Order: sequence, then C-alpha cells, then structure tokens
Amino acid sequence: MNKQITRRGVQIVLGVLWLLDGALQSQHQMFTSSFANNVIAPAAQNQPIIISSPMHFAVHLILLHPAIFNACFALIQLAIGAAILWKKTTRYGLIASIIWGISVWIGGEGLAGMASGHATLLMGAPGAALLYAILSFGVMPLKPKGKQQDNYPAYWLVLVWAILWIGGSVFQLLPGQNSVIEVSDMVSGMSVGAPSWLASLDNHAASAINGLGRSTGSMSSAHSITSQVTIPSMAGMHMQLHRAAPQTHNGYWFILLVVFIQLLIGVGVLYKGRWRKAAIGVGIVAALIYWVIGQSLGGYYSGLATDPNSGPLIVLLGIAVLGCNDLDNKLSQLYRKAEYLLVGKNS
Repeated sequence: MNKQITRRGVQIVLGVLWLLDGALQSQHQMFTSSFANNVIAPAAQNQPIIISSPMHFAVHLILLHPAIFNACFALIQLAIGAAILWKKTTRYGLIASIIWGISVWIGGEGLAGMASGHATLLMGAPGAALLYAILSFGVMPLKPKGKQQDNYPAYWLVLVWAILWIGGSVFQLLPGQNSVIEVSDMVSGMSVGAPSWLASLDNHAASAINGLGRSTGSMSSAHSITSQVTIPSMAGMHMQLHRAAPQTHNGYWFILLVVFIQLLIGVGVLYKGRWRKAAIGVGIVAALIYWVIGQSLGGYYSGLATDPNSGPLIVLLGIAVLGCNDLDNKLSQLYRKAEYLLVGKNS
C-alpha cells in the first residue's frame, strides 16, 4: 500500500477530469446537431436493439434543441466536478458522478460497443463513463468506524482491474479485432483529422503492426486483398477505409502476445508484492500507449471530444489500487469465502 494515495487524492483527480469533460462539452460544435449526429448516432450502429433504441431516442430528442440540451449536459458535468472538489459536497458529487456516468455509458456510449462484441482496450473499452462511475463508488467517503476512518480507496478496485484486463483479453480474440490487419486499420483510422505529429505516429504504428502480418517468404506467393472496414473514431465519427496490401497470414502470434500480456496484467495484480506492482506498472504503460495510438488522446482536436477517453481513467484506477489499504488480508478473506462456496460446507 502506498500511504500517499488516498481517497481524497483520487477524488480530486476525478473532480478535475469532470471539469475537463464539462469544458469539452462546451465546445462550439457541441451546441449544433453535430453532437447528436456525429457522436451519439454512430455509437448506436451495429448495436443490439435494446441498446440502440434508447440511443436513437436520445438523438431525436437532442436534435429538437441541440444548444439547450448540450448546455444542460455541460453544466451537469461542471457541477459534478465542482461538487467533488468541494469537501462539503464531495459525497453528493460522487453520487451524481455514478448516476451520470452510467447514464452516459448506456445512452451516449452504447456500452462502448461491448454488447456488439466490437470493443478493445486499445480503442477505449470499457468506456470512460463506466470507469468514472466505478472509481466514484470506490472512493466514496466512508463514515468513521469508532475513532478510525478508512481514508484509502476500496480494496475491491483490484478486482475491477483484474476483470478489466482479463476481459480485454477475451474481447481481443473476437472476430473483427483478432488480426494485425484489423488492428492496424483501427489505429490508422485514428490519424484522420489528427495533428500532423499524432497522425504520423498513428500511421507509423499502424504500418508496424500491419507489417507483422506480412509473409517473410517470397512476395510472389502473396495475394492482394481489398476490403472495406468501418472504424469508429473517438469523436463518434465513422470512416470508411480501403486497403489493398499483400498478405499471406494474419499475424495471429502478435494478437496472442497482446492477449497474454493483458492476461498477466489482470492476473498478476491478484498476487502480493512485486507481482502486483509490476502488473500495475505494465498496465499503466499499456494504457498510456493505447491512449496515444488507439484513442488519439481522446480526439481532443476534433471539436467533438466529450472526454479524454478510457486511457487516463485506467491509469487512475491502477494508482488507486496501489493505495488500497490492507489489500492482501482482504483478498485472502475473499479467496477463503470463494473456496468455501466452491468446495462446499462438507469438504
């Protein structure tokens, strides 16, 4: 446990992030129909009807008065941030953060595409709004027990970290995102509209990833593939990309390597000492890499970014886990309870 990482410290970061979200929501384009048409509507595509229907309703509702609705959204987020930062209203701000975060995750992000099976940690799963809600619950102020009060993040956040990374490994293996060609297209798609330095970085990363799927043998054995893929951008806009490149295999070994690393990050945090610190350290580095080349820094340059995306929230989650108090003892108790339930009373 790092005693310098406290509930209040994480609360302050959350408050600042909500203020940033409110500022992003206050951009000029957000007060036009672009917010509904280019951010929310594309996120509803290829979703199960139970997810897409409320999102389409939200789009039609917002389009009635885009400026008024967006002003309300911006004010709500600014109010949440301010309430969290002011100690007297921190609890109310965190409760609002949970309610608003889940609402946005369902009605605005469409569960970050997870219901459709097209979601990866690289591209922003499980969604920033959900992580806001989870972290807010994990650092909710507690009433003192006697003379002592737990000033550190909730221990169960370590389970959230494990589920996030292990779940990310599973999603990475699903069709549509389990080859270097598809991952390369996702990364290169983020270069559209990005600043030159970021676009160059995205394109170089995409080229390097795509190169892992090329044959190391004679080029005469390669064949040309032409396909069209739809890549969701961080601002919600979808781009149609065409590619024609010689390929003979899909570089599946690289996907398996990514999956293996993500599994280690998720499982390693459940172990004591160096294993946990290493898992969190590697996870933070991976989250930052994903944030840059997969999420293009949240698409801040687009004028339609609503939040910094999931990368910074995953980093904050990792830091919060490092600050959990008496984590090993609490995990041991949890393991014993799980063993009792699995093995049974008569074992």
